[in-house]
Amino acid sequence: MRQSMTGFAGSAGGLDGLRWTWDIRGVNGKGLDLRFRVPDWIEGLEAGLRAAATKAVVRGNITVSLRVQGAGDDSALELSDDHLATVLDAMARIEAQAMSLGLSLAPSTAAQIVGLRGILDGPAAETDTKALCAMLLQEFTGVLDDFIAMRGAEGAALQTIMTSQLDEIAALVSQAADQSAARRDEQAEKLRLALARVLGNTDGVDPQRVAQELAIIAVKADVTEELDRLRAHVQAARDLLAQTGPVGRKLDFLMQEFNREANTLCSKAQSVALTQVGLALKTVIDQMREQVQNVE
Repeated sequence: MRQSMTGFAGSAGGLDGLRWTWDIRGVNGKGLDLRFRVPDWIEGLEAGLRAAATKAVVRGNITVSLRVQGAGDDSALELSDDHLATVLDAMARIEAQAMSLGLSLAPSTAAQIVGLRGILDGPAAETDTKALCAMLLQEFTGVLDDFIAMRGAEGAALQTIMTSQLDEIAALVSQAADQSAARRDEQAEKLRLALARVLGNTDGVDPQRVAQELAIIAVKADVTEELDRLRAHVQAARDLLAQTGPVGRKLDFLMQEFNREANTLCSKAQSVALTQVGLALKTVIDQMREQVQNVE
């Protein structure tokens, strides 16, 4: 099943006077970047979450958030005086060092300090968190499954879009081949005139050099190789989309090759009609590349 790197899932639960909420969000990324915002006082939780997430996803910037609090209200949250003192001391030292270097730092607000990890957290009185950690890890499996399912739904939509775009690219390549054939007589006349100009100025010139120049003129007008490579790229992209597992990096590289051939086609066009087809081709390739950026 094709996977998108974009997805979201959430859940809520509770046990023994505690309640919690899960939030998993994913966006596209070059590799796998996992970020966790979970309570520090639940020993082993982050390591377990990371192990589970690493097995389930290959690429994407993914943030996993878990908020745990008392079942009553936010009054169960406690301020960690020791951690606050450590943070404030560190802030004072940072500010002093900055001032010694002539740097001026913007003042921090209470809201920013409270938002720092460990300043304000769940019930610190909880000492034996093994059972709670085990339950949360088990619950996370279901939340992660929902997240993967959403990525799969997004991936299926991407598959449909990219397949349609490949069909459009293939049709444009066929149009380019037709336009190339239609301009053949015109190109032959241009080549004949170029040949006449070259031969008219060949006194004392090495015949081999003349042949090389004529070959260069012919190559500059021939788009056969570009069209062949574009057809090959279309087939390669279809083969990748038919595979299971992550193919995003390979598709991204292939889109660069698509764009390279389209650029060369436009530079060799030498006709308005073929140039228009080349520009349309570049537009569709750019649109498809935007979709490929989200494929795992």
